Amino acid sequence: MSSRRLEMADLLGTVWADLDRLLTPLPASEWDTPVLPGWDVHDTLAHIIGTERMLEQGPESIRQRVAATTLGEGVKSHVRNVIGQTNEAWVDALRPLTHEELLAEFRAVTARRSAFLRAMSDEEFEAVGWTPGGERPYSGFMRIRIFDCWMHEQDIRHAIGRPGGEGGPVAEECLEEVKAALGFVIGKQAGAPDGSSVTIALDGPVTERIHVAVEGRAKVKEALDGPATVTLRLSSALFMRLVGGRIDPRVAKPQVTIEGDQALGTKVLDNLAFTV
Repeated sequence: MSSRRLEMADLLGTVWADLDRLLTPLPASEWDTPVLPGWDVHDTLAHIIGTERMLEQGPESIRQRVAATTLGEGVKSHVRNVIGQTNEAWVDALRPLTHEELLAEFRAVTARRSAFLRAMSDEEFEAVGWTPGGERPYSGFMRIRIFDCWMHEQDIRHAIGRPGGEGGPVAEECLEEVKAALGFVIGKQAGAPDGSSVTIALDGPVTERIHVAVEGRAKVKEALDGPATVTLRLSSALFMRLVGGRIDPRVAKPQVTIEGDQALGTKVLDNLAFTV
């Protein structure tokens, strides 16, 4: 097994185990705690199960399922796109399960998926195909899965008041997924002008300095040639909630220090959310 496949399988195994440890002792009275619009704890875990069950049929089968999905009359107000509607179908299908049955299904599907990942060849793991973020290698889809599962773990933790898991290798891998989108986020969504540069200074639990320079196109760079036009200083936990659209930037702003161009910094802060 390649070291990268082993690493990705281990990271997924870690976040799945963390979810299991979080939810196994959760009192029945807390399973209906609202987590995201339209979803409680039970629904959030059902969504994770549904995606892994679809992946058992392969990414192409998910693409076909998404392509066949429409947003017709009666769609729920929190569903924003056809991927969301595809997710909702699994949430609805698994809602009748008891919490114990849902946890048993979660353990079963993640065990099968873990075994599958560890049995893949390097060629299969790097084969390009459909993902929710466009055509990418299968390894890229698995990084999306790490990101999605970890974000939903954090969603549940915030909802039930049991913080944890905001640092460490899984959170660091999730940040790499975010960094891959920051050129688009800062250049297109925030409209940072040509010649400007932005530094995102994360001061923990994950510590990182992310630099984006707009040189025709906005790109993440290892270092800037000079001082950044604007620097945003905040915790990595808050940053991830912002890019996931989990918190209103206006609510988060008191926890963010903006140094330099205040107008550009505010535009960046207001436009960090990019997940589907």
